[in-house]
Amino acid sequence: PFYFVAEPQDALAARGAAVVLNCSAHCESPPRIEWRKDGTFLNLESDDRRQLLPDGSLLISSVVHSKHNKPDEGFYQCVATVDSLGTIVSRTAKLTVA
Repeated sequence: PFYFVAEPQDALAARGAAVVLNCSAHCESPPRIEWRKDGTFLNLESDDRRQLLPDGSLLISSVVHSKHNKPDEGFYQCVATVDSLGTIVSRTAKLTVA
């Protein structure tokens, strides 16, 4: 079986604080976890503020938010893929910055 153990929940973050969006998928062969924000895959390798945790959750280490720049606020989905089984997509979680 291939399923989500934990899916991201709507979250409220403070500017400059850290926030974790949970995601964990279960399968006999470990799934590849990716994250989408507003429908676009995040490139976490070149991102110094966002990182993929070992369980598949997404850590945003310092939330950025200003009147004209809101790169972290939005809608997030966790995407888990196992090549032999396909892809499952989590529920959509809204991250709001206070």
